Amino acid sequence: MRVLGIETSCDETAAAVVEVSDAATERPRARALSDVVHTQADVHERFGGVVPELASRDHLQRVLPVIDEALRKSATALDDLDGISVTRGPGLVGALLVGVQVGKSLSAASGRPLAGVNHIEGHLLAVLLGDDAPSPPWLGLVVSGGHTSLYEVRSLGSYRALGHTLDDAAGEAFDKVAKLLGLPYPGGAHIDRLAAEGNPRAIDFPRGLSKRSKTELDFSFSGLKTAVLHHVREHGVGNLPDLCASFQEAVCDALTQRAVRAARAARLPSLVICGGVAANSRLRALASERCAAAEIALYLPSPKLCTDNGAMIATAGALRLARGERAPAGMSADPGWRL
Repeated sequence: MRVLGIETSCDETAAAVVEVSDAATERPRARALSDVVHTQADVHERFGGVVPELASRDHLQRVLPVIDEALRKSATALDDLDGISVTRGPGLVGALLVGVQVGKSLSAASGRPLAGVNHIEGHLLAVLLGDDAPSPPWLGLVVSGGHTSLYEVRSLGSYRALGHTLDDAAGEAFDKVAKLLGLPYPGGAHIDRLAAEGNPRAIDFPRGLSKRSKTELDFSFSGLKTAVLHHVREHGVGNLPDLCASFQEAVCDALTQRAVRAARAARLPSLVICGGVAANSRLRALASERCAAAEIALYLPSPKLCTDNGAMIATAGALRLARGERAPAGMSADPGWRL
């Protein structure tokens, strides 16, 4: 199947053309023929975070040129497609509506079937675009600016939530701490770069929910964020690399501890870490260490596939279309859509 994927859930306008073979099986093979992403980081940088109205307006300007470029780079015409896939939710409602309306319009104009995809499912299935991909069941840790959740992937298309963040998502904590430290937006990459030069044990920051039952698999990062704020107020920024490394270690320690614990409890042989924060170098290294010690196979999408992209939406949509699913003509955006 050759599918066009459209992603506009937050502050990236993305489109991709993906070919998926064996789409109706538990071992599909996906290959991106094109993957175009326009980021709005420069639009939101002076505000220190995403402004929903500005995001929607930028999507309106960018979405058709981005789709045109994805089709051109893959040497694909609309008539060559087997289907169209678009992110329906969760996300910012105005941003989602842009992609949904364009996807519906292209589907109606071309006669190609349309699939509405959950953004979280897209992240979970991005791993299928790599050379080495697991077959279900596996544990998925989705960790990004808006989401920090654990899912049991029983089969492709069947998911069970095991744990969520109770407050801030991990990526949100990275961005808010970066803003506190005077680092540019988005802050995660800047903290990662500075942390490479620091001592992760310089400051003993708390691990959220560490005193609760070891059977609980939820996350919390608001207390850590507040601890960084109090430290800066009392001691100043001081050694910035040490501070960044200590904060980053606290986040990655909590994420990997609970992910490995969940995989063991559910007796799942593999762990997939996905979402924007999965590009963090310390998270990838610590997860590798802990999975090796627990004899759990670790799968990590390439850093490019961790951030929002159209290829993951095309892949998830292809599997839905292969199962015979079709989006109704009245489909709309669902900003609170749960997987």
